[in-house]
Amino acid sequence: MKTKKILVAMSGGVDSSVAAFLLKKQGYQVHGITMAFQVLHGSSNDPRSGSGLSDAKRVCEILDIPHQTLEISNEFEKEVIKPFIKEYLSGRTPNPCIICNRRIKFGFLFNYAMKNGFEFFATGHYAQIDFIDNQFFLRKPRDHSKDQTYFLYNIPKETLSRILFPLAHLTKEEVKSLFHQLDLQMDEKPESQDICFLPRGDYRDFIKNRSHLDLSGPIVHIQGEVLGHHDGIYLYTIGQRKGLGISHSRPLYVVDIDLTRNAVIVGEKKDLQAMALVANHVNFLVDRIPDQEIFALIRYSQKEHQCSLEKINNEIKVNFYKKLENITPGQSVVWYTRDGIVIGGGIIKEVLR
Repeated sequence: MKTKKILVAMSGGVDSSVAAFLLKKQGYQVHGITMAFQVLHGSSNDPRSGSGLSDAKRVCEILDIPHQTLEISNEFEKEVIKPFIKEYLSGRTPNPCIICNRRIKFGFLFNYAMKNGFEFFATGHYAQIDFIDNQFFLRKPRDHSKDQTYFLYNIPKETLSRILFPLAHLTKEEVKSLFHQLDLQMDEKPESQDICFLPRGDYRDFIKNRSHLDLSGPIVHIQGEVLGHHDGIYLYTIGQRKGLGISHSRPLYVVDIDLTRNAVIVGEKKDLQAMALVANHVNFLVDRIPDQEIFALIRYSQKEHQCSLEKINNEIKVNFYKKLENITPGQSVVWYTRDGIVIGGGIIKEVLR
């Protein structure tokens, strides 16, 4: 193991710090790397590397491992920011973390590791890679409450043999305990639920400042009546009830976004229900769809639902066993076996009501 070099993506937080510690303890030649980038927000440059970068450097000094910084502003703008804005302006609700994992962490950064003599690439994600019958599989970790495989389904299948997830068999509490035992002389950061390049969580102002367009249009009842007007379809998401700015005799929800008319379509709660969807940009992490029960996750941290998969050219039709609400175009649907192996997933293209 002393001859095996491994590059660890380090944010300066608890999980990546403990991941680096565990790998060094196992005998790997561990090197830390932190991505630095700036995001153009309106007319000012907003750095997204500050405290995380300094904390990551400090952890590496304490662990006595080399550290480097990789500036990725151009790559991040091209691969994450622009698609994020484009999706919202097209009436879809994207998940930038999934795009980032595919294009940046397990794309650009993984390739950087392989080109620079590292045998493995590691992160502090809560996920597990199993080797079964001469194949590598992505599986849910021991701590299902922190499972992050939903965000990882889209990584290239061929990278699995070179990826390590040191936290796979630990609970979050065990990781926190290890962090404190390391005496890293650092305060534990609160976990953020925000998008990394939007620490205040306000994607609406971000898109408005970057688009500079008149995006207004009608709010239309599902039966055709115009009930009001909106300032941009990107301000709305499927299932939204509050902030519609309209009055009606019954509670109304956003049930669809009609890009062709630049319209927000509203209806009653029952109008949100659907039993099927079509997914495109599909990525499979198994050689074939298993002949067993399949469960789908349509939003992170929500309940899984049993389904069947039907291939239609390069797309997948997902048929659910019961009606679901809030299936949202632009979000991802991820498929699992009963024992937690990730089959694959795709981007929700269409909801079949």
